[in-house]
Amino acid sequence: MKSELTLFGRNLTLHRYPLRNNETLQAWDAGDEYLINHIEEMALPKQQNILLLNDSFGALACWFSNQHKVSVISDSHIAHQAIKQNLAQNGGSSVELLTSHAPLPEKIDLVLMQIPRNNRFLTWQLSQLRQALSPDIPVIAVNKAKEIHSSTLKLFEKHLGTTTTSLAWKKHRLVFSFANSPQPTEVQPFTTWQVDEHQITLKNLPNVYSGESLDQGARFMLEHLPKDSQHRNAIDLGCGNGVLSVKLAQQNPNLAITCVDESYMAVASAQQNLADNIGTGRDLRFVDNNCLDGFAAGEYDLVVCNPPFHQQQAVTDHIAWQMFCDAKHVLCNGGQLLVIGNRHLGYDVKLKRLFGKSNVNLVAANKKFVILQATK
Repeated sequence: MKSELTLFGRNLTLHRYPLRNNETLQAWDAGDEYLINHIEEMALPKQQNILLLNDSFGALACWFSNQHKVSVISDSHIAHQAIKQNLAQNGGSSVELLTSHAPLPEKIDLVLMQIPRNNRFLTWQLSQLRQALSPDIPVIAVNKAKEIHSSTLKLFEKHLGTTTTSLAWKKHRLVFSFANSPQPTEVQPFTTWQVDEHQITLKNLPNVYSGESLDQGARFMLEHLPKDSQHRNAIDLGCGNGVLSVKLAQQNPNLAITCVDESYMAVASAQQNLADNIGTGRDLRFVDNNCLDGFAAGEYDLVVCNPPFHQQQAVTDHIAWQMFCDAKHVLCNGGQLLVIGNRHLGYDVKLKRLFGKSNVNLVAANKKFVILQATK
């Protein structure tokens, strides 16, 4: 795995976060290189106020903070930690790190964006830029050329303004835009919908997974959560909008629940949904984190988990493995991990390796999903 980024006679050492042995995934891509090349060729005056949106692991922050005042807005706790780690590794200047629902900085001379996969999140970010920027401030975005569709450009034109594109380079393309659309469209932060069969109302901030309807995995999981059990202290790991926590709280009045996700918008959505559906009188905690970093050992008797199988643009199973390992660490003896996953992901093999073959049981299955219970 390559960890040295060398451009224009400069060298950066960059790693993903958390740093893993035998890492196979690189901490930057050709899109980062394309943006750096383009801006360097522009010969910007020093000490420009640059806003970076969605910098995955800090390649852009490390590069531009050398000569400019950099602010980074990201929805990822892991991205924030990676940026800190890589800045320290490379002796970079400090940058302003902001969460995805923080106000934009007051002083902005240039915006550089890694285009997010989620169009709802892209729409939200473009609408925020349109409200904050003067029409002369360039917005330069990048993504793989195959991911920049005509519909993507229409979103830029509708919610931001005049938009053009570059030629492709290393399978990536730049998008150039200015905040001059004649009638800016106000975008509401929350999308609201019902899960009628469970009497749950959900509000979802723009970057929350499955933000407009309940995904099939969560719907199946809701039918198999423990009810009136002996569990007293639970974690919803990778909580998303908190729908599993809402159902757990409804069915287990004495259960303390901690919602954990690496997405700031997910944690905020979970907090909103627990307040709306359960109220504020319960023992509830909400934590943005990399899995269960820093959690004490043996203090929980239930962990529920619907693991992701990608990090940024890369498909990977290392996050699920870390979640399983962290869950075992925080569970007390006899504590249980309840996991749902697509059949083809083979989570049963991983869980049996970690918890022991006799301690992993099939709870339920359908054509697409399996729910597994692992007991410590």
